Amino acid sequence: MRSLLEVENLTVSLPVEGAYRRVLTDVSFELAAGRTLGLVGESGSGKSMTVRAINRLLPPGAHTSGRIGFDGGDVLDLRAEALRRYRADDVAMIFQDARAAINPVRRIGDFLTEALVLTKGASRAAARDTAAGLLAAVGIPDAERRMRQYPHELSGGLLQRVMIAAAVAGRPRLVLADEPTTALDVTTQAEVIGILRRMQQEHRMAVLFITHDLELAAAICDETIVLYAGEVMERTASASLHTQPLHPYTAALVGARPDVTAKKDRLLAVPGHPTSAYEAPSGCSFAPRCRFAAAACTNEHPPLRPRGDGLSRCLRIAEIAPDLAGPGAAHEREAEQR
Repeated sequence: MRSLLEVENLTVSLPVEGAYRRVLTDVSFELAAGRTLGLVGESGSGKSMTVRAINRLLPPGAHTSGRIGFDGGDVLDLRAEALRRYRADDVAMIFQDARAAINPVRRIGDFLTEALVLTKGASRAAARDTAAGLLAAVGIPDAERRMRQYPHELSGGLLQRVMIAAAVAGRPRLVLADEPTTALDVTTQAEVIGILRRMQQEHRMAVLFITHDLELAAAICDETIVLYAGEVMERTASASLHTQPLHPYTAALVGARPDVTAKKDRLLAVPGHPTSAYEAPSGCSFAPRCRFAAAACTNEHPPLRPRGDGLSRCLRIAEIAPDLAGPGAAHEREAEQR
């Protein structure tokens, strides 16, 4: 399957207090039309910076190297009008905080129709008809009334639906979803995810989905990339994320999640604190927090290598893989034995 998005050796450094600090290091992946790729990791791992680089929304002064290929072209080479068309026609972004992303002093209808009028050349009447249809499609009843309202008059769940409607209004080929369900309750989260998946299937969009929720990534993403300190630690089929992690960091994240089927005195925690790319040691960036770390891990920087059907950035993965298998793997083995 031909890839729509191809990110190759993406490295980003930002100016901080007069010096450049690296936030992403040689990030590479590809994404085909109609597929969903998850990006997971702790805060500061580089998830949001990756999608902002893809949409050319990095802070002023940022240094970027590598390649961001989209349908055969390089996004980093786009200038002026070509970049505007790319953002208007090809890529849409769903931000984490809908209340912060939507202008609070403009009505919902204005927010939805502005891009259709300015970038698609639609008439005001046609744009309003399209916007009303989109609101109905994302499960917002009485669309005409909602379009006259201001953002503060809508709940968080309704505003996130508005964000999805705005994102798909221009029929983009790629949607960048930056934790679009973080502030929502579980029921609303499920409804919003269902809407996004339905829209994806109808329009055959590729979706790059950022989340802290490994369960959510496993449920909706075809594949998942785990980021740490601005590097790809592993890439695997999302169905294997919990049962067969390919890196100690992934296994630690899986072990730290609550399990409603088991009784524990306390939740497990990943020791230490997250490391930024510019703070990472010369060896494995996760070595200071890894219970499997050996001398070689602190001296040698591990490459990203094939492991089974995925990729792993771990020098010892071949010998420690059996110890990384999550509880879900044990359940599967018990079921096979029965």
